[in-house]
Amino acid sequence: MRLVLASVLFCACAMAQSNPLVTAFTARYNTAKRNLIESAQAMPEANYAFKLSPAQRQFSEWIAHTAMGNYSFCAGIGGSAAPAVKMSEAASKADLQKALQASFDFCDAAIQGLDDQKALTANNGKYPVNAMFGLIAGLNDHYGNIVGYLRSKGITPPSSAVRTQ
Repeated sequence: MRLVLASVLFCACAMAQSNPLVTAFTARYNTAKRNLIESAQAMPEANYAFKLSPAQRQFSEWIAHTAMGNYSFCAGIGGSAAPAVKMSEAASKADLQKALQASFDFCDAAIQGLDDQKALTANNGKYPVNAMFGLIAGLNDHYGNIVGYLRSKGITPPSSAVRTQ
């Protein structure tokens, strides 16, 4: 009897929340977005050329790479073509921050109006949900790399910082 009651309660809760897939995705996306934007802000411009080792990317290249990946994944989410954006390896901190923000603005537009039905429906044989999972995995992977750069410069990563809000 308890198992039946628990199952009914679980199903009722799941059905009560509209678009649980997109809701969960959006929460994780917003967290990753905030962490990456705050990381780009936290690193001093003098350290944007810093590499953890000679074989690794510069911090600035991680920011540029993340922005470019956003366009690719979010085009898949929105069912559109990714814009032709060029990134300069010599871009300033301000330019890279603008580029990162613009890429997240593109993602925000692709996500707006998305519901579970659209996420799970093929568009030319591609499912937006696949791009959604790829985006979250990529953003968290890039943030994980960026954390090492911040910590090596004595900067507390945004996800570890105490929030007062």
